Amino acid sequence: MAAAARLAVAGHRVAVYERGATHGGAVGRCEREGFSFDTGPGLLHLPAVYRDLFVKTGKEPLERCVELVQVDPASSHLFADGTAVTLPNASRAGVLRALDEAIGAGAGERWSELVNRARDAWEATRRPLLEEPLREDAAAREALGRDPYPAVRRRGLFRRGGAVTLASVAARELSDPRLVALLESHALAYGLDPRRVPASAAVLPYMEQTFGSWYVRGGMRALADALHDRCAARRVEFHFGAEVVGLAEKEGRAAGLELADGQVVEADLVVAGVSPGRLASIAPTALAEIPVPVLPGRCTVHLALRGARPGGTAHRTVVHGPDREAELDAVFGGSGGSAQGAYRPTVTVLRPDDPATRPDAGHEAVTLVATVAPHGRVDWSGEVAGAFADRMTDAARAVIPDLRERLLWREVRTPADTEAATGAEGGGVPAPALAGAGGAFLRPGNTTRVPGLYLAGGFAHPGGGLAHAGMSGAMVAGLIVAGARQ
Repeated sequence: MAAAARLAVAGHRVAVYERGATHGGAVGRCEREGFSFDTGPGLLHLPAVYRDLFVKTGKEPLERCVELVQVDPASSHLFADGTAVTLPNASRAGVLRALDEAIGAGAGERWSELVNRARDAWEATRRPLLEEPLREDAAAREALGRDPYPAVRRRGLFRRGGAVTLASVAARELSDPRLVALLESHALAYGLDPRRVPASAAVLPYMEQTFGSWYVRGGMRALADALHDRCAARRVEFHFGAEVVGLAEKEGRAAGLELADGQVVEADLVVAGVSPGRLASIAPTALAEIPVPVLPGRCTVHLALRGARPGGTAHRTVVHGPDREAELDAVFGGSGGSAQGAYRPTVTVLRPDDPATRPDAGHEAVTLVATVAPHGRVDWSGEVAGAFADRMTDAARAVIPDLRERLLWREVRTPADTEAATGAEGGGVPAPALAGAGGAFLRPGNTTRVPGLYLAGGFAHPGGGLAHAGMSGAMVAGLIVAGARQ
């Protein structure tokens, strides 16, 4: 939709073909008995991406279409040893004080120094990684394949020539297991294994701490609704329940779409926002190689609670798991790891102070989220889902002690549900693109080997997340408009 709105303003006639019954993809909503829950992202980072989109596509800016609220505190964390810390939003000095008070003198400074180095990594790669289409030439990919994080080289550090990962940096530069858990939780939330991801993943907490965390009144689905309305106002056509199964080509160029019902839709240009497996099926020659990675998914538990939301409750609380290795092995695979093991996951508890999410002030809507192994490696359509949701709910009781007494009902959504709704293999959720690791954490570029076929969305450059998806739409629209001028 981000690409569609921009292209419509540029004078193109645009039609969106969506296999689902509504717009928004994974940015969905669950409604029941007066309660409302986001089924996708719960918070927005880098809201400037959508401010720019709405300014460039119409007279009404973003804040006139949705109510953006800066979440403060940004998050609370409950660590495995019982230590609790609450971190303010977009306040570096406040974060430093909070960590010193909760963990001990010097903790805030160690965290601050790491974030400073993450800022250097951000500045080094922000433009080529987030603001420009990914060039396919070898030099460009080689440059982004180098990790920009300036890891501290102390005596003996990495002397064996091993990869500098987020985990190795955390262990050496933070040392305290609670600070390590804090850093690694940002990677885990995006479906990234801190033991394998490059140190440049430290930009994830840097972005959040620097630019803040934001919530949209009515839930994040309200953002998808506002963008759909903007597209409709620009006369973008929407066709739902229209599954694309093939790319029509003419003289070696993209010439339209083939739909599951046999219909062929003609087009001059095609923008695909699909998973790698779907792309391989629809347009097998689009890329020189279309890797289909097995990405982690999300297990989400929606809780309808009787009783008012207590005053002073944090919007987001992360309850850290007690066994790091067991959890990482279960989610990402590892020696001796079992994806179906009875480990207790790291759980993010979302408790928005939003009347639109509950029937009245005497009730509360709570969402629990955990990163999990994809459907296929775990059969999420079976009994595993209920047992895992029980463990997530038990974890949430650490911050909602009266949860059992207040619980009216719950709904569980797993990677199997995500796969059914979006078509993504295993219900996998793409992470933002990262520099380093020889380019292993980059996404396919926005152009393809088939002229007239472009890629957008979380499975294309610059990767997953609401902000990054919006960036990909801007990049694709820019490429098309620039090409039309040549």
